[in-house]
Formats: sequence, structure tokens, C-alpha cells
Amino acid sequence: MNKISFVVPIYNEEENIPQLVEEIKAVAPDLCPNYEILLVNDCSSDSSLQVIRGLAAENKAINYLSLVRNSGQSAALYAGFQGASGDVIITMDADLQNDPADLRQMIKYYGEYEMVNGWRFNRQDSLSKKLASKIGNGFRNWLTRETIHDTGCSLKIMNAAMLKRIRIYKGLHRFLPTLMRLEGAKVVEVKVNHRPRLHGVSKYTNLRRGIEGFYDVIAVRWMQSRHLSIEVNKEK
Repeated sequence: MNKISFVVPIYNEEENIPQLVEEIKAVAPDLCPNYEILLVNDCSSDSSLQVIRGLAAENKAINYLSLVRNSGQSAALYAGFQGASGDVIITMDADLQNDPADLRQMIKYYGEYEMVNGWRFNRQDSLSKKLASKIGNGFRNWLTRETIHDTGCSLKIMNAAMLKRIRIYKGLHRFLPTLMRLEGAKVVEVKVNHRPRLHGVSKYTNLRRGIEGFYDVIAVRWMQSRHLSIEVNKEK
């Protein structure tokens, strides 16, 4: 592990960004002395970009990308993955519901595993949101033959080289454990904290998640069935 890139997609989180950056800065040196915080602004309509620019001007470890148009979380993450300079990439949401302090425990598994996925064991969401997530995860696992409890948890540690090989389409960030396995990664889940949202509003509804998720899981199942695993015989 030479360098960690924290990749954080941001859409209208102006009130949360300063605290988020402070929490990451408090944890990062314990994980790796060489790190960057890459904030990806998904064409926010509030003052998120101005806040990001101000933080980047004050700290050389903070970099940012700004998308020309609002393109969604998958696009923001993909742009961040490709722009990250670290050999390890850590993702999290900007809404402060993920706790960066959990990374101190998660990082212990990295090396033996190429992906460490957070599991929000005690979610601080509405009952309808928790129920929808449980149904969604169950359906995804059944169709893709997965065992991940919480694919939607944004707190993840991943091998950058493997991650950069994955072509991300809209919605497929929710299937990163499965897509990383297709690249040869070993994946483990670690229980993490989940905090209630204090500022801003959620960008998703259960109905929208359900409809998009149905089409996405069919696409990923097709990718699994058509995946090529090639080994070249080096003997002459």
C-alpha cells in the first residue's frame, strides 16, 4: 500500500463537506501516511463546489473533479476511480452517515482481501428504506449467487488496479463486490456504524431504486454468465 485515494461523490452536500473532510483527515494517517482526498462534484445546485474549492485551496491533499452535468452516483464514482492516483481506493458517501473511523478496523483485512465491504449492521434509516434494502439485497444475491449482506454500503476499500479495469454503467456501483470478484478479487464484509443524516436529503426513493435495480441485476447476471476467464499456456 503506497497511497490511498479517498473518492467521495458529492451532490448538494454543502453543510456536510467540511465535517466529512475533517473526519477523513483524522483517520487517514493511521491507514497510510500518503493519501489524497478526491471530492467529485456531480454538478451540485447548491454551494458544494465553492466549499470544495475552498478546502482544496487550504490543503494540498484535497483534490477535486467537477462534472459538467448531473450524471448520478455511478458516473461520479467512475470519474473518481479513473482520476485517483492511489493504489488503494476508499469510497464513502458525503452525507456523514458512514463513519470514517470504521476504516481503522476495515484496513486490517486489506491485503488478504482485495476488497473490504462495509456492512451497515444497525442501519439508521426509516423502516421502509431498511425493508426495501433487505428485499433488494436478497434479490440481488439470489440472482447473482452472491452472499453480500449490504451491497449498498458506500464504505469500501478496494484494489485500485482491479477497480480501474471495471467499466461502470449507471447503477452498477451497487454491484461492485460482484464486479470485483469477476476481476479476481477476494471480498470480505466488515460490520460498520451507520449514523442518522443530519443535513440535506436523500437523493433516492424506494420506487426508483427498485425499478432501476431490477434491470441492473439482470445486466450483471448476464455479465457473470458471459465472463471470459483466459489463461495463456506459457510453454513453447
